[in-house]
Amino acid sequence: MDHSDSSTPHTLRPSTAAAAPVITTRSPSSGAAGTVVTLTGTGFTGATAVAFGGTPSASFTVVSATKITADAPAGTGTVQITVTTPDGTSNGVNFTYTIATPAISSIAPNQGSVDGGTMVTLTGTGFTGATSVRFGAVAAAFTAVSATQVTAFAPAAPAGTVNVTITTPGGTSAGIPYTYLAVPVLGSVAPAQGPLSGGNSITLSGTGLTGTTSVHFGVGAASSFTVVSATQVTAVVPTGGPGPVPVTVTTPGGTSTQAVFYYYLGAPVLSSVTPSAGQVGGGNSVTLTGTDLLQATAVRFGPTAATSYTISSATEIRAVAPPGAVGTVPVTVTTPGGTSNRVTYAYLGAPVITGLTPDQGPSAGGTTVTVTGTGLTYATAVLFGALPAAYTVVSDTQLMVTAPPGAAGSVAVRVVIPGWTSIGVPYTRVDLPGI
Repeated sequence: MDHSDSSTPHTLRPSTAAAAPVITTRSPSSGAAGTVVTLTGTGFTGATAVAFGGTPSASFTVVSATKITADAPAGTGTVQITVTTPDGTSNGVNFTYTIATPAISSIAPNQGSVDGGTMVTLTGTGFTGATSVRFGAVAAAFTAVSATQVTAFAPAAPAGTVNVTITTPGGTSAGIPYTYLAVPVLGSVAPAQGPLSGGNSITLSGTGLTGTTSVHFGVGAASSFTVVSATQVTAVVPTGGPGPVPVTVTTPGGTSTQAVFYYYLGAPVLSSVTPSAGQVGGGNSVTLTGTDLLQATAVRFGPTAATSYTISSATEIRAVAPPGAVGTVPVTVTTPGGTSNRVTYAYLGAPVITGLTPDQGPSAGGTTVTVTGTGLTYATAVLFGALPAAYTVVSDTQLMVTAPPGAAGSVAVRVVIPGWTSIGVPYTRVDLPGI
């Protein structure tokens, strides 16, 4: 009988801890900051850090348990690359930093004033450790923002184009063009005046007007503007005034400083026209009074321009009335400041006398006579024969007249208005008994 021990002993196996990661190769083995390095090895799963010397990579990717890609952080010389996982830190492999020559891909803005001071942004690669930025041969103040961006202030220089370069320990970049622009110069504005309401178009002439970014009338910006050429800009005037304001143009080269003025003018105001009536054939001289009448460009009687006019002062214009039709028309004056209010001017037909009451009186005169008719409003004289009589205009159809003394007999009574004299109507003087 087999008495072998029926109990079978169990074999105990010791537990094995996970191995720390191992780096076997890296590619490339050298490069500048930002170079993407591929690490191969084992145990990369769960990697928590990749370090270049003592500096962690800002970006790495665990591709698999045997592969990691990592961006080289800033550094110098030869450093050890390591990978850290929850199981430990790997062995180190060498990586040698090289310094790339900087390269500028763009500059913004790419132009500015000859006076300097324009802040520009340089974009490119390899800017780490920048030691200088130059505009042509002239050094500029600058700030290194990152390995790919630097800001700099353009120094003053003559008008023209220069190459901008950046220097780092890796060398000096190729140049990128930057253009210095002369400050614009204004020579004239035409027309140089207009209404307070603005809205009129003017033309600015000068030099260096290419790239105009704004046009100002005093502190007011032009409603709009168009760059016609390097020597001409058209602009729509904003509201403003009254009075003169300096006009300025701004370009990337700066703001013009010449004293070129635009005058905001108030619209003219008319207070009277004397005489206020005349014959339909025109030709009579009238005096217009008011304010802001200087630089009048037109005087109109209704829609018709005055035959001629002379500006006597800011408050007076003398004009010759054009022909017109019987009736009243508005008289206006136009200046660059606008068109005035209206005052009334009457074109007169011949007056007509239809009756005298009474139609006779003593030769000694003094009788009050009522003259009836039409067109009597603008009477300038009432004549008994050749003798003028005192009169009062009651209405367009009635005058009150005091008969002057004269020899007994019949005389013609006539009414005179500007440009016309009525047909006479008989009035009889009689000698009273005892006189």
